[in-house]
Amino acid sequence: MSAKQVQVEIAIVLAITFGMSGLRSLLRLIDDLLSPVALNEQTVALNSSMADSTWLDLALQLCSAGVLFGWGALAIYLLSQPFKMAQLRDVGWGAGLAALIGIPGLIFYVTAVHLGLSKEVVPTTLSSWWEIPVLLLWSAANAFGEEIVVVLWLSTRLRQLHWGTVEIIAASAVLRGSYHLYQGVSAGFGNIIMGIVFAYFYYRTEKIWPLVIAHFLIDAVAFVGYSAIGGNLSWLGL
Repeated sequence: MSAKQVQVEIAIVLAITFGMSGLRSLLRLIDDLLSPVALNEQTVALNSSMADSTWLDLALQLCSAGVLFGWGALAIYLLSQPFKMAQLRDVGWGAGLAALIGIPGLIFYVTAVHLGLSKEVVPTTLSSWWEIPVLLLWSAANAFGEEIVVVLWLSTRLRQLHWGTVEIIAASAVLRGSYHLYQGVSAGFGNIIMGIVFAYFYYRTEKIWPLVIAHFLIDAVAFVGYSAIGGNLSWLGL
């Protein structure tokens, strides 16, 4: 594949996936900052109902999660290279990365809310019988779509353009931060830090599954944990 073809592919894939999501998030953040309501007095729900009918809501949830799986599958297809399945040791690495990112991330989020740099993030407002399975599905979809596209595919393509390691890690991290800006300024910076850690890990190991597993665990604990405690964040001071 020529450099021109790689550049065109990057532009197209980002335009239909996380690049466009990043642009939308930036515009949403600007709108939120222009609001007379302080950022930390605003609320954003990560998983909410999409229809009044329970069955239609479930169908829409499945379709939306399927889009993320589709993005990841498209990236794998475009790479046209052998894709290794997860191994047992990847689970250990993933759990370690989840703890490394998740615990400091929670502290960072609480601090950011108190400083007015973040909205109050509500992991889920779902209340149907299928809530937990769908939250786990969303966790898997987010993890698969983001790590495959933002780390595996993007790193591979930028390497083919002869970008340096620092530039590749920075590009991956900034992209990850951009599409989280709808949650607040701090979410962008927090996810840039996460992006640096994840992209560097991939650079050193060339293993993507630990990142997918870590991302899944972080989201699953946040989504399902919030649902399990009934949405009560008083213990966090929120």
